[in-house]
Amino acid sequence: MEINDQLNQNSKEGIENENITKKMKKIIDGNEKKKIVKLIQPNILPGKLRTEVNTAMWPEQPVVDDEQLPEIETIGIENESEEEEAAIVTAMPSLSDLSKEQLVEMMEETVKDPDINKIKDRVIAINIQYNKLKKDELDKQVEKNLQDQGDEEVVTDESKDPMDERYEAAFAIYKENKAKMNEMLENQKVENLEKKKALLENLRSLVDSEEPLKKIYDEFNSIRSQWNEIGSVPASDNKDLWNNYHFLTDKLFDKVKMIRELRDLDMKKNLEAKLALCEKAEELLTEKSLTKSFKALQKYHEEWKEIGPVPQDKKEELWNRFKSATDKINKIRREYYSKLQEDQTENYATKTALCEKADELVAEELNSVNAWQKKSDELSELLKVWKTVGPASAKQNEELWTRFKQSMDNFFAKKKVFFDALKEQQTENFNRKVQLCVEAESLQESTEWKKATEQLKKLQEEWKTIGPVPKKRSEKVWKRFRAACDAFFTRKSEHFSGIKGEEDANLKAKQELIEEMKAFEIKADRAENIEAIKAFQRRWFEIGHVPSKAKDSINGEYKKIVDSLFDKMKINENEISTAEYKEMVAGLKDNPESRDKIRRERNAMTTRIQKLRDEIATLENNIGFFANSKQSEVLIAEYEKKISRAKNDLKVLEAKLRILND
Repeated sequence: MEINDQLNQNSKEGIENENITKKMKKIIDGNEKKKIVKLIQPNILPGKLRTEVNTAMWPEQPVVDDEQLPEIETIGIENESEEEEAAIVTAMPSLSDLSKEQLVEMMEETVKDPDINKIKDRVIAINIQYNKLKKDELDKQVEKNLQDQGDEEVVTDESKDPMDERYEAAFAIYKENKAKMNEMLENQKVENLEKKKALLENLRSLVDSEEPLKKIYDEFNSIRSQWNEIGSVPASDNKDLWNNYHFLTDKLFDKVKMIRELRDLDMKKNLEAKLALCEKAEELLTEKSLTKSFKALQKYHEEWKEIGPVPQDKKEELWNRFKSATDKINKIRREYYSKLQEDQTENYATKTALCEKADELVAEELNSVNAWQKKSDELSELLKVWKTVGPASAKQNEELWTRFKQSMDNFFAKKKVFFDALKEQQTENFNRKVQLCVEAESLQESTEWKKATEQLKKLQEEWKTIGPVPKKRSEKVWKRFRAACDAFFTRKSEHFSGIKGEEDANLKAKQELIEEMKAFEIKADRAENIEAIKAFQRRWFEIGHVPSKAKDSINGEYKKIVDSLFDKMKINENEISTAEYKEMVAGLKDNPESRDKIRRERNAMTTRIQKLRDEIATLENNIGFFANSKQSEVLIAEYEKKISRAKNDLKVLEAKLRILND
């Protein structure tokens, strides 16, 4: 608080004279001529001056009362006010439940603040309650002594309570700080006295001035404004100071003798100023920033208070216009903060649910790459949802984000530990698979067909037992191993497939079969069509090997004609895939060398089916979780598409697995 404000708040000296100053100001504005005789006390102005004031040329006009400003709603702004001791105690009811020790601790903590005006009410309340407790203790002691000693003389314990000593020490700090403040205030009063004396000299010069009326009026208003802004002065000088001020003021008005002109000019300026404030207040209705408009409105209200009266016939109209703009701005602000609070409450609930879901993910124990990947995807989905949710209140928003981020950090820290260990294991697996590649490559040129075949099959079985290797090396090492195996089995197949003439004959047979398939006419009976296509497929697989250079082209042509036959039948993609797969398996199962391939295919199919089932379960669970979100419709639609695609793929895989099992 500024020193001048402290002077105005705490000094009770000269209040009567200051009130007279305010009334005289209204007289200068031409508002209260009829009250002047009652306001000027006989002991303040000399008789001659009182006569001059009473007979001055004040213009007749109705008294204009100060306007009652509409209340500006101050959300989050506290207003200080002076209260009596009883009101202070009422405002702090919790003190009645505290012990002496607690009150002492509270007093010791309170007096650490040197701002006397800030802690005064609390100190008074503590002091009242502490003295009440002391009195209650003394009453109880006297009553007890009376009961114990009967008619004997009552002897009270006069030893000093250590708690009282602590309390008095703390209270002494408060009194010391208060004394320092009072000393500071007195010094300020002396400075204010010198400032007001200087203004009196300026006013005296103005009385003798020959300047134009407008300049005199402006200079007088400046002196008057400065005078009112200066705080209290020492009580001993207050009376003489005010007598001189009023004397010179009246002498100035005697000299100019143009009170009506001054009043009319002042009211005209006031009217223009208040009209401008009305326009500014109305412009705030289009301001997009509520904070900016509210602060500006507060400023306009302060300016309105400082502006003097306006002509009586314009007063009510002007006032209603300003009040109407104020009420509209207050209404807009109330509605905005009400909506904001509702949104923040809903956002808080949504983000709390996301935090709880993240905590659940962190708490789960995961032991596979797929499990970690699935949970990572779920956490990523949670983060996407988080970004779409608006903020809660500032404090709650920060707390929620800290909690959510901590869960993510914990999850990825655990994930790193798991994958670091996995990486080490994968490196070991890679080294083992490289060794198998070396062994397979040593057999690829062997002509001991049976022995080498058995050895390669053992290597293939061992390969399956080895766990995964680093992803960037997996494909390369697998191609190396497969190339060695394929090289051997290709040589073996060529060895047992016969001479080249047989391959050429097989190629010709397949070409003739393709031409026959092209000429096939689709029947009305769908089952008959499918059976015919199956017959074509069986005949195709029964035909032996073709020359290597023609293998890809003839197989591609065959696949296209099969696809075209199914397209003509307008069979759906799943049936095509299943039917083709069934024929492919039927062509392989009678070949001894293909049994191992079928078994591997069955294991891979089982793994893919289980993965799809887990994915569907996770997606369906997430739909239930996102049901309470504001963006639930978009999220649910996206998840339902994913679930539909996954279920469709699952049906195809399950049909193929049944084919393999059969």
